[in-house]
Amino acid sequence: MTTRFRRLVAATTGLTFVLILLGVYTGAVGAGLTCAGRWPFCDGWLGLFPANWMSFIEWFHRFVAMITGFFILGSAVAAWRGDYTRRIRYATGVALAVLPVQVLLGANTIFNFGAVAQVLHHAAALAILVSLVAATAWAYVEPPAGGLDADPQSETATSHADD
Repeated sequence: MTTRFRRLVAATTGLTFVLILLGVYTGAVGAGLTCAGRWPFCDGWLGLFPANWMSFIEWFHRFVAMITGFFILGSAVAAWRGDYTRRIRYATGVALAVLPVQVLLGANTIFNFGAVAQVLHHAAALAILVSLVAATAWAYVEPPAGGLDADPQSETATSHADD
């Protein structure tokens, strides 16, 4: 298990958690409702730039969601291309597979701002988070690919300590 992959999957998990918190805030203040029936656009210039604070919150949430989506994609690709255990590959694969469903459920919360839409949307987000937490935990439990410590600086430090 490489340190680089561990950091990537941990960062992805952390970013996903931050996105969920941001999404809860966005939904709590009703910022998505500023878009009304114009989704995927919103109010503002050409529907692409925020016209007020509420639409800024909605657009910022979308921006962070886009970045998080790319991190999830990158983690899944790295897990499947690397020499990682099946459970890590499947956990990142589940996160990637649920992602488009979660995005569509998020769009649905704008049109149907009710309890059922919110619960389904956040349940999908929770499924993504749980699978990423599992992948992160397994990545840190598995031994590194290069032996006890895959970090070259550590190997140098231990080899000098043996001299």
